[in-house]
Amino acid sequence: MPIFAHPEFDQHEQVVFCHDQATGLKAIVAIHDTRLGPALGGCRVWPYADEQQALNDVLRLSRGMTYKSALAGLPLGGGKAVIIADPRKDKTPELFQAMGAFVDRLGGRYITAADSGTGVTEMAQIRQRTRHVVGAGEREAFGGGLRTGDPSPSTALGVFIGLREAVRQRLGGRDLNGLKVAIQGVGQVGFDLARQLHAAGAELWVSDIDAGNLQRARDQLGAQVVSQDAIHGLDVDVFSPCALGAVINDQTLQVLRTPVIAGAANNQLARPGHAEELWRRGQLHAPDYAINAGGVIDVAYEYSGGSPEQVRLHVEGIGETLRQIFQRAEAEGRNTTAIADSLALERLNAA
Repeated sequence: MPIFAHPEFDQHEQVVFCHDQATGLKAIVAIHDTRLGPALGGCRVWPYADEQQALNDVLRLSRGMTYKSALAGLPLGGGKAVIIADPRKDKTPELFQAMGAFVDRLGGRYITAADSGTGVTEMAQIRQRTRHVVGAGEREAFGGGLRTGDPSPSTALGVFIGLREAVRQRLGGRDLNGLKVAIQGVGQVGFDLARQLHAAGAELWVSDIDAGNLQRARDQLGAQVVSQDAIHGLDVDVFSPCALGAVINDQTLQVLRTPVIAGAANNQLARPGHAEELWRRGQLHAPDYAINAGGVIDVAYEYSGGSPEQVRLHVEGIGETLRQIFQRAEAEGRNTTAIADSLALERLNAA
């Protein structure tokens, strides 16, 4: 399997294939860049069709983590881990303990965290074999008391702040009361975002593959439920992708007409050219690795130490980062993803 000639290879420093015969673990860890600090990124469990798909994902996601940490002003690099398994039936404590042993052998160059298919329970199992893991225990909450190590509340807060800034830039300083928002995916982050938007007076349309998530959004937030196929083409102000990536693609662009696109999903653009297409059409896209950085900010403070107030203030800075991206894009006539890439590279090269 070629690595250096792989289309998603971006001068990655290290790519490690991990196999444990006893537990059946098959995983890949990609460390993209450590110029700013050790590589931090989640551990994803997904039933990839083959190793090629898993490699594609881990290379793309690890690069995104480098840019995310750089834009967020964190002393961290970018990395990612993927485990080839079905999260509904293949997860065992022994599997994640074996994963922890592989993470530990990297000597702190990679710090793992929760991602799709993993959570606090799995991180605690990994922690039995390594200290290079975050999100495994309880932490002090923003408003006092304790919460789990799940960083999704910080992710949702950052997306809410970033969405509000994008609306201000594109729709002219209006508040969120009466704003029409279509949210694709109302799991932990998507629902928390929806809750904050509802409290601000927004009207919500939602889709999700999980009927329970849809029922909760309908019952608690008065959201209108639509199909997965219909969510992209609604006549609303904001489309907010909060599920898996590549949702902005050749097919969805045929119907997607919202003036603002701002959501929590990683790798929202199926290919780089879609950023230019959105810019050409006047649709303001908040680059995902800028707007969804709240989670990595949260776990970075867990790893290095810091108060809930410090975390909250750092997450609120996502709004200022996006303001810089939007204003510079307008001044230079370049799409927002190109500008975000430039800002991240400037910070990396300065290191």
